[in-house]
Amino acid sequence: MAAKAYPDGGTFLDTLKKSFTDVPVDKEKDNAIATTDFLEAAESLTTLFDVLGSVAFTPVKSDMLGNVKSESLQDLVLNELKTKKHTATEGLVWLVRSEELSTSFRNAYGSTLKPHHSFMVKPIFSAAMSATPYRKDFYAKLGDDIEKVAAELRIWLASLEKIIAILKGFLDRKEAKW
Repeated sequence: MAAKAYPDGGTFLDTLKKSFTDVPVDKEKDNAIATTDFLEAAESLTTLFDVLGSVAFTPVKSDMLGNVKSESLQDLVLNELKTKKHTATEGLVWLVRSEELSTSFRNAYGSTLKPHHSFMVKPIFSAAMSATPYRKDFYAKLGDDIEKVAAELRIWLASLEKIIAILKGFLDRKEAKW
């Protein structure tokens, strides 16, 4: 049996270095989301792939762990678009989707990364998409007390949804289009 991904009496969310609940949003600067804090929370989120329990997620996790330098995520997108690139923008589009996890993974991969991957890499990502566990099995890996897991996830997801709503609004603006 694999080691638990959380401390006794706790949940997986207790192990995160940074949570989306810790990401500041500067209302004075058009709801700018601090890049470093967001990336630290996203980096912590990638440890969730370890909890999924399949090495098939290793390349997906690695792909998400890129380093970028900008004061806010919106600045990152705008600066990138000036160079006629849109890798980070596509990543942001992928992040703000809200649907069933396996469906979201498959659709986002097919429309963003898949066209850029070689025939050798595509099967690796396809395998990762197929390794997505059932919801009940996944939740059991997050903590022994399912009610506590659910309560902490609600708070964590509310923070992430707030950030996603801001980013969706930003991505809909003319200057964020590629």
